[in-house]
Amino acid sequence: MKNKILTGFSRLSKTQKLDLIAAQLSDPDDVAATLRSFWHPQTEIQKLFDEFSENTITNYFFPYGIAPNVLINGRMHMVPMVIEESSVIAAAANSAKYWAAKGGFQAEVLSFIKNGQVHFTWDGPFQVLHSGFDELEHKLRKRTAGITANMEQRGGGVIGMELIDLSHKLPHYYQLSVKFDTRDSMGANFINSCLEEYASGLKDYVESKAELSNWKLEIVMSILSNYTPECLVKVWVESDISSFKDIDSRMSADDFVRRFEMAVNIAKVDVNRAVTHNKGIFNGIDAVVLATGNDFRAIEASGHAWAARNGQYQGLTDIKLENNRFEYSLTLPLSIGTVGGLTSLHPMAKLSLNLLKDPSAEELMQIAAVVGLANNFSALKSLTTRGIQLGHMKMHLLNILNVYKATDYEKALAVEYFKHHKVSHKAVDEFLTALRNK
Repeated sequence: MKNKILTGFSRLSKTQKLDLIAAQLSDPDDVAATLRSFWHPQTEIQKLFDEFSENTITNYFFPYGIAPNVLINGRMHMVPMVIEESSVIAAAANSAKYWAAKGGFQAEVLSFIKNGQVHFTWDGPFQVLHSGFDELEHKLRKRTAGITANMEQRGGGVIGMELIDLSHKLPHYYQLSVKFDTRDSMGANFINSCLEEYASGLKDYVESKAELSNWKLEIVMSILSNYTPECLVKVWVESDISSFKDIDSRMSADDFVRRFEMAVNIAKVDVNRAVTHNKGIFNGIDAVVLATGNDFRAIEASGHAWAARNGQYQGLTDIKLENNRFEYSLTLPLSIGTVGGLTSLHPMAKLSLNLLKDPSAEELMQIAAVVGLANNFSALKSLTTRGIQLGHMKMHLLNILNVYKATDYEKALAVEYFKHHKVSHKAVDEFLTALRNK
């Protein structure tokens, strides 16, 4: 029956789920075979993959590539990147090599604090509730001592907490806001476990106080925030303006820097450009985050909120031109982990971290941000000189050839031909048609 609600799907075996899905399409046997072809040949690894998520029927492959020559604070890195978009890894590698010859990237973590909130309503005077906060905080910290002990041994834990009055925005709405240092862990489960205990403790505290019993407190929810404006990393490159004299034969170093600065400033004032500008940054960041088993959705959401922190969505990078020096920087919140979750379970995530010499969370923040800046620099360099499509479409050439089902022989001839010709779907179609007609 059309639009019939399917019940019990989660209780089916993996094979039953796969067969049911395949049966929805025109060639069930072929679809089922395709889905099974992406299973990992090692049963234990496949079982691990299946348990990462729900209702799993197969795996979905993304390319895993390397950006070499990423020099950060004097230390060279081979950075793993997972992304499907053509030219992203090439752009990162090109930019990394370019800046490695100029001393590389500089990076520093400005702050390392994450946060979460207990959201609640209170229909009494805020001053009355707040008057006993010192006692409340002591009780709440004691309540989570068993949860925070291990984190405290590693140098982290609960940094501070406060009651916040937001009743001017929503009637009777308040927060218990808590700051955390989760060390090398992204810390979502740790933070949420603490917050839920704090919510129960807050309710118990209010109910135990006679002076508070005339008013009602209701817990709405307890959850970490993926906006981490106090978990900040800054990365930058710098050089003499004259060092750009050979960047494009059609313009001087001063002309290039002037155009580059204008492109950066456009992203500060035009939201249309700012979104694309920042998307290019996250091309690099997301690829590193995926390769290391971290949560790219949380990182992107936080980064975009940071881009709008001044009331208008803006480009995330900054440029400074002083005393004939060029400095280009990126500052953004980046909550990332190197222990726990997929970073410890996924074999490729573990391999990625090993390749990066087992960095701390702060070091991985710097690496990911540097690759984001590298991608952005490559994009702006292309945009302000020869245009973005020349390089991008050459990287996209193999994808286009695969669309036209080119043979290896045809691909080899096409790659050689398009070294000297502009790539487009129409041009590739015409090239292959002429070749095949011969």
